[in-house]
Amino acid sequence: MKIKLIQPAMLPRPMDTKLKTRMSPSLALLTIANLTPEEHEVIIENENVERINFDEPVDLVAITVTVDVMNRAVEISKEFRKRGVTVIAGGIHITADPESAINSFDAISVGMAERVWEKILKDKENNSLKKIYYNMENITGEEIVSPKYDMIDNNKYLYTNIISTSRGCPFQCDFCYNSCAKSLKTYINRPVEDVTRDINALKTRHIMFIDDNFIGNPRWTKELLVKIKPLKLKWNAAITSNIVDMPDLLDEMKASGCQSLFIGFESINSKSIDSVHKVQNSVKKYEKLVDEIHKRGIMINASFVFGLDEDDTSVFKNTLEWIVKNKIETVTSHILTPYPGTKLYSTLLEQNRITDFNLSKYNTAHVVYKPKNMTAEELYEGYLWIYKEVYTFKNIIKRLPKSKKQWIPFLAFNLFYRKFGKFTELICDVVSFRNIGRFFRWLSYRIK
Repeated sequence: MKIKLIQPAMLPRPMDTKLKTRMSPSLALLTIANLTPEEHEVIIENENVERINFDEPVDLVAITVTVDVMNRAVEISKEFRKRGVTVIAGGIHITADPESAINSFDAISVGMAERVWEKILKDKENNSLKKIYYNMENITGEEIVSPKYDMIDNNKYLYTNIISTSRGCPFQCDFCYNSCAKSLKTYINRPVEDVTRDINALKTRHIMFIDDNFIGNPRWTKELLVKIKPLKLKWNAAITSNIVDMPDLLDEMKASGCQSLFIGFESINSKSIDSVHKVQNSVKKYEKLVDEIHKRGIMINASFVFGLDEDDTSVFKNTLEWIVKNKIETVTSHILTPYPGTKLYSTLLEQNRITDFNLSKYNTAHVVYKPKNMTAEELYEGYLWIYKEVYTFKNIIKRLPKSKKQWIPFLAFNLFYRKFGKFTELICDVVSFRNIGRFFRWLSYRIK
């Protein structure tokens, strides 16, 4: 069969440019490609970087779906089904809310694909396709296949050296998919040998680990770090704030080449943290956490969520002051968003507080519910305000890292990615996203 794998286009948020949509390819589709037996031909189309060819003759289309692209996925499905092409959908949104998707596609895959994808292909060939394929049982780390990296067109992306070392997260915050009733509620690590093989296959010393939680199993993480230390990598990852209680692991991160860590602080208000059961966060330890990371020469990308029930309009000014005071290198802000299937969604639905069911707006840049202690307009304006204020020249200078070796990556992100992202986008259109990405990676290795 000729199989087309599709990533639907996402709608940009107010601060986004093409740098966001062209940051990296979809590991989900590359993994499906590697799960596909060799007798089939596989094509990947990412609508964020290229047009979908609806008229190309194919036997099967598979779409990976997050909540914010669900509407577009349905439109894509209709176009292919009009042409007589079978359409399958899977991904995190399909797993979290399968009932809403079942009538929009010929079949849906709920859960992890490793144990069902080949079955789907065989059923398609035998004209016995089912409406739903479930794999809600835990798979083993050994079953997780590597992405088919050789299918990546490097010219289309800023960053292609991306590796997933795990699936899931051991925590179940109310606003996260891990709180879904249908969630696997699991955390699975890949074998260390598989991860190191992927690193070697990429032929680079610059790696982005894109796990939900790189330290979900600290013992495993330490084993990996010991293994990669001789490789002299420069890497970054997403972790949880309880790393503050693991100084030995932070030491291993520094020794193995960690450059920056993405951390979900979410709020500097402990009552707001408690309201969504983010048990791994201790606000009273935040400044110690920042100090422990900074004194090891590692930068921080801090994530904040605004609009929690204990938030009022003072949260924006207070958070900005905390960010500047603690010299947080980069900031990612979100408006609280009730993803269908999560505990938060169920709670707000019961309280009749969801005001907008247009899933295209569920990208953490729109207010789709009634906030408790501010108006929807105040929440949205505050969200835009803090993004603008964090990246003013004044606050960029105030947040400049103490270590001079971090100045170039710090300024590259704050100026070229955030403040002047539109200008950088124009440069990328001229000299290619690949070359810009290569330049900044080259530059990072000249910093001593």
